[in-house]
Amino acid sequence: MTQNRVPVLIAGGGSVGLFAALLLAHHGVEAMVVECQSEPSIHPRATGLGPRTLEFLREVGLADAVDAVAVDMTAGNLGKISAVTLASIDPTALPDVAPARAGRVADRFSPATIRGTCPQHRLDSVVLPAATTRGATIRHSTRLLSFEQDADGVTAHLDDGATIRADYLIGADGVHSGVRGALGIGTTGPGALGNPKVNILFRADLRPYTRGRFFAACDITTPDAPGMFMTVDGATEWIFHTEYRPEDGQSADEFTPERCRALIRAAVGDHGLDVEVRSRLPWRARGMVADSFQQGRVFLIGDAAHAVPPLGAFGLNTGVADAHNLAWKLAAVCAGQAGPALLDSYHAERRPVALTTLEQALLRLKAPRLHWDSSAAAASERTAMGMINAPIVQLGYRYDSAAVVDPQPHLPSTEDIELVLDGAPGSRLPHAWIDLDGSRVSTLDLVQSRTTLLTDAGGVEWAQAAKTAADRLGVPLAVVAIDSANSWARQVGIEAGGAVLVRPDQFIAWRSPTSVEDPTGELVAVLDRVLAGGGDGRC
Repeated sequence: MTQNRVPVLIAGGGSVGLFAALLLAHHGVEAMVVECQSEPSIHPRATGLGPRTLEFLREVGLADAVDAVAVDMTAGNLGKISAVTLASIDPTALPDVAPARAGRVADRFSPATIRGTCPQHRLDSVVLPAATTRGATIRHSTRLLSFEQDADGVTAHLDDGATIRADYLIGADGVHSGVRGALGIGTTGPGALGNPKVNILFRADLRPYTRGRFFAACDITTPDAPGMFMTVDGATEWIFHTEYRPEDGQSADEFTPERCRALIRAAVGDHGLDVEVRSRLPWRARGMVADSFQQGRVFLIGDAAHAVPPLGAFGLNTGVADAHNLAWKLAAVCAGQAGPALLDSYHAERRPVALTTLEQALLRLKAPRLHWDSSAAAASERTAMGMINAPIVQLGYRYDSAAVVDPQPHLPSTEDIELVLDGAPGSRLPHAWIDLDGSRVSTLDLVQSRTTLLTDAGGVEWAQAAKTAADRLGVPLAVVAIDSANSWARQVGIEAGGAVLVRPDQFIAWRSPTSVEDPTGELVAVLDRVLAGGGDGRC
């Protein structure tokens, strides 16, 4: 039996587990991922990357690489459409509705953009090698069998006979998480939703039917093959979802390659279409949130922590945000720059986000039209039923925990994200393009994965206070001066002599709009509170 030691062991090598490894490596923490599949999956379960996920990719220098493997939909994106069969519509007669909405969000509120959808296997093709290049270890064909934890770490037993000693364990092992089960953590939510479905990955040249246009999804209503097409490459690689009814004696085993081909041909409306079935995955929409995201030195992320229905593309993106929130905290504790209590803020911050996300996904099941509709009438309908506009679900969530001083968790609007990203403690730092040292950068770029103090350019006392506080606490602290006359500074709340403390995850931890009598004492107290009193370098 061999025993190895790593700072962080990650059970599950799907997209969220790979992101966790990448983000930990980005912060200088070595991680090992164990994944039971023999190789990365060719079968994407999700295709839509939200703006916050794109910001994470920008932060680690992978935005351009992911954009390059995304499907280029700039020539004509129809968003979500519906048809009896694919052959029954003329896509050239349909308006481009998705780009306008996406473009408005990206240009005004986020520096990160993408030219179309990016199926998971394409995303993983960038994230996996980047993680390993930066120091992570990925072990396929390896399953976590069991583990036990003590005051100093976690001992994990793998199915190849190896024993791994880790400081921390992350369960990224899916909706039926073995890690969550071993911890005895229950779940809240409705559970299984609707009938189960089969996700069919196939190859067929559908360009004669799409005619140079692209859609994220196309509902098919023919009784012969009801279901949904989803774009993989927009040309010859596609997914078709169709449901079956166990109560009628149906099962996923009935979806043989022959039957899948017949269903796809019927859904397209071309019974002579050449179809190659590549893979079939049974699945079922679920709604659940783990009752706890942490137990001791073990954490849950992604589907292990929460599962939401697919409309809105919230599932994968919420899981990646879990990894982003947890990675910098683990890194700070491992480096001795924060106390272990900082890790308690992971559950305190991410579980409420997951609960809200599940609620919003369930509302979209009741009224799917309102998710796609950007009209004023739809906004009123969303407000009436408690539905939050998608950009706010993706970018506007706020944190209320001990790692934020005087948090303001209440959303000032459920429709206008500009009102939500107002610089309040607990919210994501607002984005704006600014000129800094002759370069045009996003205000999010100023953070650079560091604890950062944004100050009024005239407030020189804050710079000296930051140096003194950082030296006293042994905590790196970057200082960036912004002219308080800048409109963005006013939006964030930096007036003459003011300052804002931003965490490495770009969330605002504390704000002082104007000068204070003792800036050094103020910063020492704030940093000590946010970082839970300092650590002891436990990794």
